[in-house]
Amino acid sequence: MKDKEEIIKNINKLKEEKNAIILAHNYQPKEIQKIADFLGDSLELCIKAKETDADIIVFCGVDFMAETAKILNPDKKVLMPEIEGTQCPMAHQLPPDIIKEYREKYPDTPLVVYVNTTAETKALADITCTSANADKVVNSLDAETVLFGPDNNLAYYVQKRTNKKIIPIPIGGGCYVHKKFTLEDLKRVKEKYPNAIVLIHPECNPELQDNADYIASTSGMLKIVLNSDEKEFIIGTEVGMIDRIELELEKIGEKKVLIPLREDAICNEMKKITLQKIEKSLLEEIYEIKLDKDIIKRAKVAIERMLNIKG
Repeated sequence: MKDKEEIIKNINKLKEEKNAIILAHNYQPKEIQKIADFLGDSLELCIKAKETDADIIVFCGVDFMAETAKILNPDKKVLMPEIEGTQCPMAHQLPPDIIKEYREKYPDTPLVVYVNTTAETKALADITCTSANADKVVNSLDAETVLFGPDNNLAYYVQKRTNKKIIPIPIGGGCYVHKKFTLEDLKRVKEKYPNAIVLIHPECNPELQDNADYIASTSGMLKIVLNSDEKEFIIGTEVGMIDRIELELEKIGEKKVLIPLREDAICNEMKKITLQKIEKSLLEEIYEIKLDKDIIKRAKVAIERMLNIKG
């Protein structure tokens, strides 16, 4: 059996031979974060996928992320090192039939969908958003009422930052990881670390958002920790984000105390990818993301509208 260093060496060799790039989300296991060419949140990964001149994109994340990379790069080969069990549950909470139902009820109302959705859903949207730009996207629209899905907690976050009426769809949509966090969790951790700054992801429940020092996407959390003079931070998102922040702190030789709001805030789907699977994916060029051309064309319009918003 190969050791880790040998696998990493072979991954780098295969990347060079095949002009491949590895994109990884901030929630990926630490060993994946360390070998990725680019780490980021959904928005950053969208931008990087659009800009890359690689022939092959190896996407370490969940299904909708690899689909988004394919939509933005229809002529490139997009691979996921693992296809089984990497379907984001929230991304599948807003299927086309639910959209059709709300479109009939609100025929002239624009639909904003989180990038955490399937390609088919993006193809039916007017524009996409991420947790980093959701309020900006909604405020860019020339409409008083907006359909917004599938994350109800992100809808709450946006509603607090706009004068528009937000209609969350479907009822109850959200991320099972972020929904785990409770006020009791926050009180418990704050008692132990009373001076810690509380960072909460906008996918968290409203009562957590209302008691945060900062509500931020994963990229936002990283910037806050790196640029702050404070030394202790409670991280209210998936635990992989702590590894991500620690990697950046190591680069600049700083040490800060990063406290997970919950140790069990784990996205199971994000943890399916391993170094061995990346090596195999590059070697055999599996598993390739393939989408219908019409879906790609329509979904690309919604994503590029988001990417073209200035400011």
